[in-house]
Amino acid sequence: MSRIHPTAVIDASAQLADDVEVGAHCVIDGPVVLGAGNRLLPNVTIMGATTIGSGNVFYPGSVIGAAPQDLKHQGEVTRLEIGDDNHFREHVTVHPGTVTGGGLTTLGSGNLLMVGSHVAHDCRVGSGIVLANHVLLAGHVIVHDRAILNGASALHHFTTVGRFAYVGGLTRITQDVHPFTIIEGHPARVRACNTVGLRRAGVEADDIAIVKAAVRSILVSDRLSASEAMEAVEAEHPGHALVGELLDSIRAANEGRQGRAAEGRRGVHGS
Repeated sequence: MSRIHPTAVIDASAQLADDVEVGAHCVIDGPVVLGAGNRLLPNVTIMGATTIGSGNVFYPGSVIGAAPQDLKHQGEVTRLEIGDDNHFREHVTVHPGTVTGGGLTTLGSGNLLMVGSHVAHDCRVGSGIVLANHVLLAGHVIVHDRAILNGASALHHFTTVGRFAYVGGLTRITQDVHPFTIIEGHPARVRACNTVGLRRAGVEADDIAIVKAAVRSILVSDRLSASEAMEAVEAEHPGHALVGELLDSIRAANEGRQGRAAEGRRGVHGS
């Protein structure tokens, strides 16, 4: 039995693995590449130079690969690359890159994009990430592995979200979110270390305790200045990988523009 519904419209230039399922009223428009085991439920649209790995599920109303929402975009061919085993819930939108941003948007594997979430042009989204309902990523946003962004949070362009970060619902993010932190509020503030996320990832209890103390000392407590706290933490835990990752993120943000490391690279090809 055919896995392609008779009402689906598929461009002749598209390449579909033999077992791809395409539901009713889907549209595949352009040189789309769909790997094994992908499922398109009814009313899905996939467009453009979009390459998709295996085992992804696209729910009704999702639109993947439509032209970027950037006034500088003049119809150039730019790309979108998606990995494996992602779930794109209803009305999710993901856009390809722009020429000025390097021409590529990427999304890794094992992600859950909930209803109405949006990934704009030139974003780099890692793996194991949750974007809850109506999360909005502006252009050039970077989200590292295992981050969780809760409902209706919105990220300014060129912001970076570190590994295992947890962004509270309705939070407006205008500066980089450092790894292992919980951030929320108006204005957004670091509240604590994401110990639950680290524990679920199998990080050793001693390492979690070290990172928790570092986050509190540098980003939560006002007992010392941030620079003094960073020096103290680095001296106490030299060579500690997770502490080093936290410190690198803070320094990069401070060296960028407006607290955004990627903003400092703005205009450089691929950023």
